[in-house]
Order: sequence, then C-alpha cells, then structure tokens
Amino acid sequence: MASADDRRLTDSGIEVKPVYTSADAVGELELPGAFPFTRGPYETMYRGRPWTIRQYAGYGSAEETNARFHYLLERGQTGLSVAFDLPTQLGYDSDDPLADGEVGRTGVAIDSLADMEALFDGIPLGEVSTSMTINAPAALLLLLYELVAEGQGVPGERLRGTVQNDVLKEYVARGNYIFPPRPSMRLTTDLFAYCAERLPRFNTISISGYHIREAGASAAQELAFTLANGIAYCEAAIAAGLSPDDFGERLSFFFNAHNHFFQEVAKFRAARRLWAGIMRDRFGAANARALALRFHAQTGGSTLTAQQPENNIVRVAIQALSALAGGAQSLHTNSFDEALALPTEHAATIALRTQQILAAEVGTTDTADPLGGAYFIEALTDELERQARELIARIDELGGAVAAIEQGFVQAEIEASAFRHQTEIESSERVVVGVNAYADETAGQVELLQVDPEIEHRQRRRVVSHRTARDAAACAAGLADVQRVAATDENLLPPMRAALHAGSTVGEICGVLRALWGTYDAHA
Repeated sequence: MASADDRRLTDSGIEVKPVYTSADAVGELELPGAFPFTRGPYETMYRGRPWTIRQYAGYGSAEETNARFHYLLERGQTGLSVAFDLPTQLGYDSDDPLADGEVGRTGVAIDSLADMEALFDGIPLGEVSTSMTINAPAALLLLLYELVAEGQGVPGERLRGTVQNDVLKEYVARGNYIFPPRPSMRLTTDLFAYCAERLPRFNTISISGYHIREAGASAAQELAFTLANGIAYCEAAIAAGLSPDDFGERLSFFFNAHNHFFQEVAKFRAARRLWAGIMRDRFGAANARALALRFHAQTGGSTLTAQQPENNIVRVAIQALSALAGGAQSLHTNSFDEALALPTEHAATIALRTQQILAAEVGTTDTADPLGGAYFIEALTDELERQARELIARIDELGGAVAAIEQGFVQAEIEASAFRHQTEIESSERVVVGVNAYADETAGQVELLQVDPEIEHRQRRRVVSHRTARDAAACAAGLADVQRVAATDENLLPPMRAALHAGSTVGEICGVLRALWGTYDAHA
C-alpha cells in the first residue's frame, strides 16, 4: 500500500493503487452491443462504422461560417457542428442593444431564415449530419434548419443530426438560459414530439455533461449530474404522453474528454452501464436502442493553456484517444489556440488531422472496447458508477434535477469542486505543464484569428433590412399565434415554424415568450 504522502488521486477523489490485479475487477464482461452496453452500444463498434469527425465551427456572419464549413468538409470532416454567437443563444437579434459587441464573436449570428439559408449555402442537407449547439432557443434553430432543407427539396424524414436542446445544464454550468426551468422543459418536450412526427432521424437532445465538467465538476459529478438531467427529461417526456421506447431512441449525450486518460475511458463505460439500467428499471424501456447510451465527446476546453499553447496539441490528442477508447459516436478535437481566441484555419486543420491520424494510424478502429477487462479500467468504471449512483440518489431525495437546481444543490457541488481544483493548481499540488511547472517566458507568439468588427455592423444592417422587406402583417399574425399557443398546452413548434417562415426573427419570437413566461434570475 502506498504511504500517505505518496497517495495518487483522480479529480473524483479516487485513490489510484500502485498495481491492480484480478481481485479489483469483479464479474464477467458482456459483449459489446449487449445490455448494459458497458463495452459499447454496437457489436462491432468502429469496425462496423467509424465515429463521426464533427469539428465545432462558427464565427462572424453566416457567410464566414459557411466558408469554414466548406474548408473543413474539403479536408475530410464527416459531419457539421454549428457554434452560435451569444446573442443567438440568448434569443436576441443582432441589432438588440444587449447584443452590442457580441455579434459573431463566439459563434455565428443567426437572426432569420435568410441567415440560415446563407449558413448552409452549397451544402446538401440530405447528405450531411449536422449538430447544433443551441439550448434555450433550440426549437427555433431546428425549425430554421428544417425550413432550409425544405427549400433544398429535402424532406424532414431524411434529415440527420443532433440539436443540443439541453437547457437544464445552462442553469448550473453555462448560464445561457432565457426562461425559467419549467417552461423551458415544455419547449424541450414539444421538440421531442415534433421531431417524432416530422424529423424522425434527428436526435432531439444532446444531454450535456461537457459544460458541467468545464465549470469545474469532477468526472463523477459530470456523470451523475448529466444522467440526473437525463432522468428529468425522460420524466417530462413521459408526462407529456411520449413513450420511452420511442423518444429514448433519439436521446444522445455529450461528454467531456478530460486529462486523466484512464478515468475518462472508465467514465464513458460507466455512463452506458448506468443509463441502460435507468431506462430499463425507472422507465420500463425495452427497446435496445432506447437503452443504449450514445454520445458525442469534445476534448477539454478548460484544460487548454494560453501559456505554451502548442502543448495543447498533445493534450487534445490524448483526450481524444480516451473518448475513442471509451466508445464515442462522434468527436470534436479542440484547436491548440482556443485558450487565446477562436481557432485559425491552421489550428483547426491540426485538430482535424489529429482525428484522422487516430482513425488511420493508431489502431482505434480495429477492435471494440480495447481496454475492457484491464484491471485498472474495470475498477475505475465500478467506482465511478458507485459515486454517480450516490449523487443521483441525493438528487432524487431533493425531488429530482429541476428541484435540485432550483435549490442550488448542483451549483454548490460544482463550485466546491472547481475551487478545490483551482487551489490545487495554485499550490502546485496539481501540475499543469507550462503554467506551474516547466514555464518558459521566451515562448513565441502564435497567430490569432481576428473577427472583423465590420461583420457586426453588416449583420445589424441585414436584420434591419430584413424587417423592412418582409410582410409585416403576416409576421404580426404569426407572432400573435405563438403568443396564443404558448398560453395553452398545444405544441409550440408548429406556430413558431409558421412565424419563422413568414419572416419573424429569433429575437422577436423569444421576446413574445419572455413577455409571457418571464426570464430566469439565478440570484433571485
């Protein structure tokens, strides 16, 4: 046994022993593709179908982001992933005073159908899978995507992709919420029902642990809080009359691939095992596709350092390998310069090539669950599952994820974990190469992407021109219908779709809902 001053702990407080044996891994492993899917949701995993290389991209206006999409697709990317700017995520149009200085800065600005059409210009939506990282106004952006596809002659039945649509994690980790939790949950389940009828191949939610981990949660907390949110979405969907065997097929998850390689592999495996049991035992699901957790992974943005940024290339490669050894269905690899700015084309290409090297040169596609059965991995999987179960039970005692958020429990747990982590870095108990060890003041500068301020002015003029040119009476009628339906139990997506088609903007529709439902104040 290690001495007290030689103890090694993961960020979840799991003590790592000097050596593991068969005594640390109990039980027989099932095959990949078999319940509870610890070893992967599919029998052959990447031998049957490689993961989707889905690089997250978006900045400036629709035209700039469209050019980046084409750039990445021409270099071998296999799926699109859209980053929206802060005003779009918060339901404000680009000419709103609250959007000043933020338009196109952290993603692409989308105000209307015309913007969405420009974003996907020259990209056949029937042939590409698209992920959209959007939450509070997720329904509106999905409807715009459907309308663009319709304009291309592509029916909803052919559209593939994922809309994040996970507002609960916004209240605890990311802060990009608009409405209070309960009406937000209504929008989420309305989207579930709408897609079941019109976009049956689209994943209706990506339940996100990524941002929970970025806010400072440990691996065990990321696992528990993400699955607790998933339970809340399932309960809301069932209350809305939906079947877990049906909507369960379209649920997906989004996890962080962080620094501790072995713990991350174990976390992904534990997530599948836990979720299979939750869907079967809590909700009575019997459909294997509803039981098998599928997930997208992104390498850890919070682990990237501004100091010696080229070190981040190594960090990203190792994190990406953990996601693949853990069985991810799609993957984004961060660019090395993202601690400093949005990625340049050069940095984005290196991130893309990282995935391509992992796919072609490293053996990641040769066998399913390559680390399954390793004593250390199995012990970590079991321990993370145990810790997550304890946290989920605590959330159940508080009344579920929504109630736990309203009471501040989840926020306080994440804040305490983040404080511990930062304290360990500042005391050098936790080594970060280039920051508190092996620092190099002579490290050279890297080229950074600069977003032209004129893009914001141009986008503001565009939305003003759009309002001038549209049919004002049709827009007013569409917004009035949204207001009427929002006060009932009817599905909100059909009237929102009609309003968008008539020329209403994202900000205008969100404004109608704000007036009716109010906004969420985390400090109230």
